[in-house]
Amino acid sequence: MRFTNRNEVKIIPSIYIVLVAVFVTNVFVNIEIMASSETEQELSFSHFLPNIVTLLIGLYVHRIGQVFEFDSDGETLNFKNNGVFFSKFMEYRVKKAEFPKRKLGKFKFVDFGIYSALTIYISSRRKRGYRKYTFNTTFLTRKKKRGMVDSLNKVLETTPKVTA
Repeated sequence: MRFTNRNEVKIIPSIYIVLVAVFVTNVFVNIEIMASSETEQELSFSHFLPNIVTLLIGLYVHRIGQVFEFDSDGETLNFKNNGVFFSKFMEYRVKKAEFPKRKLGKFKFVDFGIYSALTIYISSRRKRGYRKYTFNTTFLTRKKKRGMVDSLNKVLETTPKVTA
Protein backbone atom coordinates (compact mmCIF):
# COMPACT_ATOMS: atom_id res chain seq x y z
CA MET A 1 0.00 0.00 0.00
CA ARG A 2 1.40 3.39 -0.94
CA PHE A 3 -0.09 6.81 -0.29
CA THR A 4 0.62 10.41 0.61
CA ASN A 5 -1.33 13.43 1.85
CA ARG A 6 -0.01 15.98 -0.66
CA ASN A 7 -3.51 16.92 -1.86
CA GLU A 8 -4.81 17.52 1.65
CA VAL A 9 -1.82 19.68 2.64
CA LYS A 10 -2.29 22.14 -0.25
CA ILE A 11 -4.50 24.29 2.01
CA ILE A 12 -1.64 25.10 4.44
CA PRO A 13 -0.09 28.00 2.43
CA SER A 14 -3.52 29.66 2.19
CA ILE A 15 -3.96 29.38 5.96
CA TYR A 16 -0.55 30.98 6.47
CA ILE A 17 -1.46 33.91 4.19
CA VAL A 18 -4.71 34.53 6.07
CA LEU A 19 -2.95 34.39 9.44
CA VAL A 20 -0.25 36.84 8.32
CA ALA A 21 -2.92 39.20 6.95
CA VAL A 22 -4.85 39.10 10.25
CA PHE A 23 -1.66 39.68 12.25
CA VAL A 24 -0.48 42.63 10.13
CA THR A 25 -3.93 44.22 10.08
CA ASN A 26 -4.19 44.07 13.85
CA VAL A 27 -0.70 45.56 14.22
CA PHE A 28 -1.71 48.52 12.06
CA VAL A 29 -4.95 48.97 14.00
CA ASN A 30 -2.96 49.07 17.25
CA ILE A 31 -0.57 51.62 15.77
CA GLU A 32 -3.49 53.82 14.71
CA ILE A 33 -5.00 53.61 18.20
CA MET A 34 -1.68 54.67 19.73
CA ALA A 35 -1.22 57.50 17.23
CA SER A 36 -4.68 58.99 17.62
CA SER A 37 -4.27 61.88 20.03
CA GLU A 38 -7.93 62.80 20.26
CA THR A 39 -9.08 59.58 21.93
CA GLU A 40 -6.32 59.40 24.56
CA GLN A 41 -7.06 55.71 24.80
CA GLU A 42 -4.31 53.46 26.07
CA LEU A 43 -3.68 50.02 24.69
CA SER A 44 -4.74 47.20 26.95
CA PHE A 45 -4.18 43.46 26.81
CA SER A 46 -7.40 42.99 24.83
CA HIS A 47 -5.87 44.91 21.93
CA PHE A 48 -3.02 42.42 21.70
CA LEU A 49 -5.11 39.30 22.29
CA PRO A 50 -5.94 38.77 18.57
CA ASN A 51 -2.21 38.84 17.76
CA ILE A 52 -1.43 36.33 20.49
CA VAL A 53 -4.19 34.00 19.31
CA THR A 54 -3.04 34.40 15.69
CA LEU A 55 0.54 33.53 16.66
CA LEU A 56 -0.60 30.45 18.58
CA ILE A 57 -2.69 29.27 15.64
CA GLY A 58 0.25 29.95 13.32
CA LEU A 59 2.56 27.84 15.48
CA TYR A 60 0.00 25.03 15.56
CA VAL A 61 -0.42 25.10 11.77
CA HIS A 62 3.35 25.13 11.35
CA ARG A 63 3.65 22.10 13.63
CA ILE A 64 1.00 19.99 11.89
CA GLY A 65 1.52 21.22 8.32
CA GLN A 66 3.64 18.37 7.04
CA VAL A 67 3.50 16.02 4.10
CA PHE A 68 3.34 12.36 5.13
CA GLU A 69 4.31 9.52 2.81
CA PHE A 70 3.85 5.82 3.50
CA ASP A 71 4.93 2.83 1.43
CA SER A 72 4.57 -0.79 2.47
CA ASP A 73 5.11 -2.36 -0.94
CA GLY A 74 8.00 -4.77 -1.26
CA GLU A 75 10.29 -5.92 1.53
CA THR A 76 10.66 -2.56 3.29
CA LEU A 77 8.46 -0.08 5.10
CA ASN A 78 9.01 3.58 4.22
CA PHE A 79 7.75 6.50 6.31
CA LYS A 80 8.55 10.13 5.59
CA ASN A 81 7.49 13.55 6.92
CA ASN A 82 8.49 16.68 5.05
CA GLY A 83 7.71 20.39 5.25
CA VAL A 84 5.14 22.01 2.97
CA PHE A 85 6.51 25.29 1.61
CA PHE A 86 9.86 24.51 0.00
CA SER A 87 9.28 20.81 -0.59
CA LYS A 88 9.42 21.28 -4.37
CA PHE A 89 12.88 22.84 -4.18
CA MET A 90 14.49 21.27 -1.13
CA GLU A 91 13.73 18.95 1.72
CA TYR A 92 13.44 20.54 5.14
CA ARG A 93 11.93 19.32 8.41
CA VAL A 94 12.51 15.84 7.05
CA LYS A 95 12.01 12.76 9.18
CA LYS A 96 12.49 9.39 7.47
CA ALA A 97 12.44 5.76 8.44
CA GLU A 98 13.16 2.98 5.95
CA PHE A 99 13.65 -0.53 7.26
CA PRO A 100 12.79 -4.16 6.51
CA LYS A 101 9.34 -5.29 7.54
CA ARG A 102 10.76 -7.92 9.89
CA LYS A 103 12.25 -5.19 12.11
CA LEU A 104 8.90 -3.57 12.93
CA GLY A 105 8.46 -4.31 16.62
CA LYS A 106 5.21 -2.51 17.33
CA PHE A 107 3.39 0.71 16.52
CA LYS A 108 0.99 3.08 18.21
CA PHE A 109 -1.45 5.36 16.44
CA VAL A 110 -3.06 8.26 18.32
CA ASP A 111 -5.84 10.43 16.91
CA PHE A 112 -7.12 13.41 18.90
CA GLY A 113 -9.19 14.97 16.10
CA ILE A 114 -7.03 18.06 15.67
CA TYR A 115 -3.76 16.11 15.88
CA SER A 116 -2.82 12.56 15.01
CA ALA A 117 0.51 10.80 15.05
CA LEU A 118 1.99 7.41 14.28
CA THR A 119 4.75 6.11 16.54
CA ILE A 120 6.71 3.12 15.29
CA TYR A 121 9.17 1.02 17.24
CA ILE A 122 11.98 -0.64 15.29
CA SER A 123 14.02 -3.50 16.73
CA SER A 124 17.76 -3.44 16.22
CA ARG A 125 20.57 -5.93 16.79
CA ARG A 126 23.07 -3.25 17.77
CA LYS A 127 20.93 -1.40 20.27
CA ARG A 128 19.00 -3.17 22.98
CA GLY A 129 15.29 -2.47 22.86
CA TYR A 130 13.49 -0.43 20.26
CA ARG A 131 14.21 2.76 18.36
CA LYS A 132 11.24 5.10 18.39
CA TYR A 133 10.09 7.31 15.48
CA THR A 134 7.03 9.57 15.56
CA PHE A 135 5.39 10.84 12.37
CA ASN A 136 2.72 13.51 12.05
CA THR A 137 -0.35 12.11 10.22
CA THR A 138 -2.83 14.91 10.92
CA PHE A 139 -3.81 15.62 7.32
CA LEU A 140 -4.42 12.02 6.30
CA THR A 141 -7.98 11.10 5.50
CA ARG A 142 -9.75 8.56 7.73
CA LYS A 143 -9.69 5.99 4.96
CA LYS A 144 -5.92 6.32 4.55
CA LYS A 145 -5.36 6.19 8.32
CA ARG A 146 -7.44 3.02 8.57
CA GLY A 147 -5.62 1.48 5.60
CA MET A 148 -2.23 2.29 7.12
CA VAL A 149 -3.16 0.75 10.48
CA ASP A 150 -4.52 -2.36 8.74
CA SER A 151 -1.36 -2.66 6.66
CA LEU A 152 0.90 -2.34 9.72
CA ASN A 153 -1.19 -4.90 11.62
CA LYS A 154 -0.85 -7.27 8.66
CA VAL A 155 2.92 -6.77 8.66
CA LEU A 156 3.09 -7.54 12.38
CA GLU A 157 1.00 -10.70 11.94
CA THR A 158 2.92 -12.11 8.96
CA THR A 159 6.53 -11.44 9.91
CA PRO A 160 8.41 -13.53 12.44
CA LYS A 161 9.81 -11.65 15.43
CA VAL A 162 13.52 -10.84 15.49
CA THR A 163 15.32 -11.92 18.61
CA ALA A 164 17.82 -9.22 19.38
